[in-house]
Amino acid sequence: MNIKPLLLAAVAGLLTIGSAAEAAPAETRTYTGIRYATAERWGPPKPVPLAPATGDMPACPQPTDIPIAPADQDEDCLRLNVTTPAAPGGGRPVIVYIHGGSFNYGSGSNYTPDALVTRGDAVVVTINYRLGALGFLAHPDLGPDAGNLGLADQQAALRWVRDNIAAFGGNPRNVTIMGQSAGGYSVCAHLVSPASARLFQRAIVQSAGCTEHGFRQRDEAERQARDLVEALECADVDCLRRKTPEELVAASGAGHDGYRPVVGGRLLPMSPAEAFASGRFNRVPVLYGGNHDEETGQFAGRELAGLPPITAADYPAALAETFGTDADAVLARYPLSAYDSPSEALAAALTDRNWARPIDGTRRLLSRHVPVYAYEFAERNTPWFPGFPQASFPVGASHMLELPYLFSVRYLTAAEQGDLRNTMIDRWTRFASTGDAGWPRFGAGQYVLSLASGPNGVHRTDYAADHKLAFWRGL
Repeated sequence: MNIKPLLLAAVAGLLTIGSAAEAAPAETRTYTGIRYATAERWGPPKPVPLAPATGDMPACPQPTDIPIAPADQDEDCLRLNVTTPAAPGGGRPVIVYIHGGSFNYGSGSNYTPDALVTRGDAVVVTINYRLGALGFLAHPDLGPDAGNLGLADQQAALRWVRDNIAAFGGNPRNVTIMGQSAGGYSVCAHLVSPASARLFQRAIVQSAGCTEHGFRQRDEAERQARDLVEALECADVDCLRRKTPEELVAASGAGHDGYRPVVGGRLLPMSPAEAFASGRFNRVPVLYGGNHDEETGQFAGRELAGLPPITAADYPAALAETFGTDADAVLARYPLSAYDSPSEALAAALTDRNWARPIDGTRRLLSRHVPVYAYEFAERNTPWFPGFPQASFPVGASHMLELPYLFSVRYLTAAEQGDLRNTMIDRWTRFASTGDAGWPRFGAGQYVLSLASGPNGVHRTDYAADHKLAFWRGL
């Protein structure tokens, strides 16, 4: 008699104790705050026996200056949530969501996946991982893997899923890792990392141009670590260990460019650019895309901070400051006459350079070796941050605004377009289940599916022409 299924059923029943299942809709069951590992400060994650859900999901320490940052924080944060259909069943596809936030912000608790779970008949896991200096501080005295502890945490969560997800009706041999922004760069890192091999069978990357951005070289990362030691007036890492999380976060600073995974070493032996070009990566099907207007949020944020909108008179100087000697060439391709506002014009140029070009380049490299399904989120009437005024211009498909079409997001209003929400959930979960997203592969034809609401909202788009990729490659 095989007693493993009976044991797994018993464990699942135990895990219900202390969970937040009562807060979830009747169609789902959520197990909140399951500890997947423990870790001393700047130590590797250590696995723990399968334990009951605690009901608590504190975020890892981080700045609190933007809405994505939860107020509830604790250094003891290596926990995850599991959401399953309430109906009995087993062997369901599993999606492990890695949150974004520039490796400095965020929490798995920001994202409630009930629609993915019910409509897609999937099991969804949302995770925490160490952030900022606590997760990516590459000081040489902390050991060779200290600069990638956040990635090590994610791998520990994936091993927990492999060993335990059957107790929740999930198939441990059909796991999709999915991430947006920093989470998308994390997915690319797992495609590269030998330690992540065979922990997942599919990958979804949202808004991450992995071959140009998102990673640091070790010398750069070690300089940053020495700067932190100096800022805290410490002589060694033992002094750092005595600092409170709040002191470390304050000295590290808020922002979006401070901490990134470090190339080199056991966890990330080469960059995604090198790995994807050479074919030396964990080969699985990939769903890969971004948002049509990634950079509009930057200019909306300026206005929310009290700065005036960019004017037509400001536009040439803004181009010169941003693009230097290429400013005149950029102005010729992005004239104000082609846009409704200077903010939208500058955002379009930055989106194409900073996002569309590297996303396209990464997809091209991956598609030489694995099936790639390319998309672009292009909805114009998107959710926004509750309680905040709208910008002076429409932000459209800005960075992270696709997320409410896949989750209920704590810091954003709900998506209004049910047709688009259903389409995206159907395509994402079909890919997670089968490895086929339901439209032609990117491949030699470079097929990219545009996703928006309305009768003609879902269609093939000429991504390269729309984002002027030939121009940007030629600079």
